[in-house]
Amino acid sequence: MSSTTNYKTFELTSGSVLKIHKLLLNEDPNVQGLALDLPESLCNSKVLNAVKPEKDVDGLSDVNLGRLVRGDAYDCLVPPTVCAVMELLEDLGETFCGKKVLLVGASGAVGAALQCMLQREGAMTLSCRWKAPELQTKLNHADVVIVGSTKPDDVPVSWIKPGTTIISCSHDLLSEKQNYGQQNNHAAENAVGSLAIAMRMQNMVKNTERWIQSQQYRKWDLRCLKLQLLSPVPSDIEISRAQSPKAVDVLAKEIGLLTDEVEIYGQTKAKVRLSLLERLKDQPDGKYVLVAGITPTPLGEGKSTVTIGLVQALTAHLNINSFACLRQPSQGPTFGVKGGAAGGGYAQVIPMEEFNLHLTGDIHAITAANNLLAAAIDARILHENTQSDKALYNRLVPVVNGVRGFSAIQLARLRRLGISKTDPGSLTEEEIHKFARLDIDPSTITWQRVVDTNDRFLRKITVGQANTEKGFVRQAQFDIAVASEIMAILALTTSLQDMKERLGKMVVANDKKGEPVTAEDLGVTGALAVLMKDAIKPTLMQTLEGTPVFVHAGPFANIAHGNSSVLADKIALKLVGEKGFVVTEAGFGADIGMEKFFNIKCRASGLIPSVVVLVATVRALKMHGGGPNVTAGAPLKKEYTEENLQLVADGCCNLQKQIQITQLFGVPVVVALNVFKTDSPAEIDLVCKIAKQSGAFDAVPCDHWSAGGRGAVKLAQAVEKAANQKNSFKYLYSLELPIVEKIRIIAQKVYGAQDIELSPAAQSQVDRYTRQGFGNLPICMAKTHLSLSHQPERKGVPTGFILPISDVRASIGAGFIYPLVGTMSTMPGLPTRPCFYDIDLDPITEQVKGLF
Repeated sequence: MSSTTNYKTFELTSGSVLKIHKLLLNEDPNVQGLALDLPESLCNSKVLNAVKPEKDVDGLSDVNLGRLVRGDAYDCLVPPTVCAVMELLEDLGETFCGKKVLLVGASGAVGAALQCMLQREGAMTLSCRWKAPELQTKLNHADVVIVGSTKPDDVPVSWIKPGTTIISCSHDLLSEKQNYGQQNNHAAENAVGSLAIAMRMQNMVKNTERWIQSQQYRKWDLRCLKLQLLSPVPSDIEISRAQSPKAVDVLAKEIGLLTDEVEIYGQTKAKVRLSLLERLKDQPDGKYVLVAGITPTPLGEGKSTVTIGLVQALTAHLNINSFACLRQPSQGPTFGVKGGAAGGGYAQVIPMEEFNLHLTGDIHAITAANNLLAAAIDARILHENTQSDKALYNRLVPVVNGVRGFSAIQLARLRRLGISKTDPGSLTEEEIHKFARLDIDPSTITWQRVVDTNDRFLRKITVGQANTEKGFVRQAQFDIAVASEIMAILALTTSLQDMKERLGKMVVANDKKGEPVTAEDLGVTGALAVLMKDAIKPTLMQTLEGTPVFVHAGPFANIAHGNSSVLADKIALKLVGEKGFVVTEAGFGADIGMEKFFNIKCRASGLIPSVVVLVATVRALKMHGGGPNVTAGAPLKKEYTEENLQLVADGCCNLQKQIQITQLFGVPVVVALNVFKTDSPAEIDLVCKIAKQSGAFDAVPCDHWSAGGRGAVKLAQAVEKAANQKNSFKYLYSLELPIVEKIRIIAQKVYGAQDIELSPAAQSQVDRYTRQGFGNLPICMAKTHLSLSHQPERKGVPTGFILPISDVRASIGAGFIYPLVGTMSTMPGLPTRPCFYDIDLDPITEQVKGLF
């Protein structure tokens, strides 16, 4: 492993300087050791303990001394002066057993360490102050005298008996200000200082070796939380509240995060800084596991629960480093339709209230950034419509404190326009016109305002009706916040710089010549990046069993790719180490979420998945086998609660198809059968048998919902084995293909369509995006998740259908084209009885009631 080890030595003269160095250097990951050159007046416990024990190369902190006394040879560093004294005594031929060694003026940390080391060698040690009345007697009986501070003039050398070995650690003696020069005494006056410097270097080497070892893969020393399993299984919120989560700073330390890499939000959440990626850049990645599913019922089949159960099994029960990476749920539906996205039963992220509400404010940051851009669009159109070129230019480039200059983002726009001038007064009238006017065509604006609330009456609105907007009125709409392209960018970005570039590339409209207008053209890129600077950091939480989870980003799974963030995955892969596992989830069925994960997210990240876990349930397979409709909120029909092997067998066609889709990408697949209490053993065995016959590496029934990680141990073992199989991962299509051809490949190879059919509007948009240079982007299909086809009622494996493409849109900053198969709602509405009727806050305990 290549690394740079830094040591710094400081001469400290005041407590305030010490405090500054402590704050800057204790937490600096680029500094692996601190050596303090202290005058004796500052050599006190408070100063010595200011240095972190793991960076204390002088070995003088209380923690180091405690380890020395206990005999922890590996964990402690012996103070260099003590090492030098012991080395010198050995060179002088001293044997310690039964010898009387007197330490004079050697108190504090050095004195304590000397006594410990000498007693370990069998010496009888005594300690004495220079002013002690018994000093003469003790000096006269000592075989070895070790002097720790300057000898007062009133203490004659004659008090020391002839033949006594004298070792001096005094600073003054090291400067040759004292001389014990009796010829019949063995004196080592000047050697300690030089030798101590060499011993300090030896400590630095030892500390470096320990630091390098700490950067290698290691199994976490993780304190897992015990589950108190109950039957029947209580509600999710009751289970969550019954568990006491670890403090998040404790969890962070357990998994190898440094203090300066963590920003604490309360007791159970923390942001993790991206600097960790630089620190661990040479660390090999762990195994990368994707959890996908078969075509689901409207109830969902438990992908999040499987994800959590799997990591609980890996870490809490098999002692394998693992991380779950999940999307942050939208807060809007939480108050509309009951349910969160934190898993369920005994496989959850906790605390679930915090997980499903504000978390660390990422969605609010996205809302603010999105709406700032929306405001900038309308304001720019208004100002261009009501001002001359000259007036517009003078306001865009004003005189400030007598100086007129372009901002950095304005200079970048000039360069894109082919104008190399930097003096605002030198532009021609034509150049001023080109620079000042975006000429946005209002009918082409695609950027909408967002809010994280289900509000159906914002699906279509009119803006600009106030008199102050001077008649500029247009129809617009609100989307829910997680539908914003900024959310998709957050999920796909790889760094702050990459995020800033992506934000600038977002196309918000076309100008009147048909050319794209971007956030960069509007001059708002830097401001958007500022609003998003904290949101880019993943949020650390934990499972019910105390294993780590990253919650970060939550893009729609239809008009976006429906996966959590690239950055969370990359950080987690470094933290688990090469033998660990990172488990993440794709939205909807494998035909949608998994396909987008591979073709969009993996292209953005450069990461290669090791295994796909395909989640299935007996009830979903029965639905695909011809069972009655499944409706959210309605009781299940008897076909789903009684054994029916024929329905299961017929419905396994959908499972087989999803396995085949996974095999298109060359990744091993393990089927996880999420077991319900109404499933019979025969049904479970049948599903597992068919899955294996259809090409799955393994198929495992799981009951983590009722048993926690213990119920997913067999799944974890199967995943571990599958991760060691040959992996021939490949993308489904080349980006160089035309947009229409890429859509056709997905429709035919993944969905099973006979062909595709584009509406005139869709074909026009394809032609426009191709002309504008966006033809080489991946495809993000926006299609119903309830069927492999475009018709939700067609279950099983539909064939022979023509997939209709009603429209084609683009998220240029996020980096994909998204064709619409039918209409897609981007703003949910509230039902007749929203669940906010049941939500309340106890003013005494501050506990949320009725949220789940």
